[in-house]
Amino acid sequence: MFLKAVAVSLFTLASTSAFAAECAVTVESTDQMSYTTQSFTVDKSCKAFTVTLTHSGNLPKNVMGHNLVISKTADAQSIANEGMSQGLDKEYLKTDDPRIIAYTKMIGAPEKEDTITLDLSKLEVGGDYTFFCTFPGHMALMKGKVVVQ
Repeated sequence: MFLKAVAVSLFTLASTSAFAAECAVTVESTDQMSYTTQSFTVDKSCKAFTVTLTHSGNLPKNVMGHNLVISKTADAQSIANEGMSQGLDKEYLKTDDPRIIAYTKMIGAPEKEDTITLDLSKLEVGGDYTFFCTFPGHMALMKGKVVVQ
């Protein structure tokens, strides 16, 4: 009986961790103007969700900088277009734009990482969201889907 109770307890622990939500993602950016991730999923059951943007290249941010901005897909292109006039010092982004759900700072060598925590109240299950880079010209290749479940 004791062994049966131990077995059931171990099975319960194993299955609980197997179904635990992933509440973080790392997205890598490169000197080839790309993200290595095309989509990621945000589980609304998470208490917090973090996104880490890394840069594996060696070029500085004024040459090949990248950030990661999250918005509704319908707003992404206009946010990127409007951000171009802001310059590198302002992350090529109007940071007070209410359409922006979250954003990292612009990174490149030697600053190779930035992490943000999403405000999950701004995301709806089944909503249409995109992540993208606002460095001028990068959005054409640097974008992906944010799936909320």
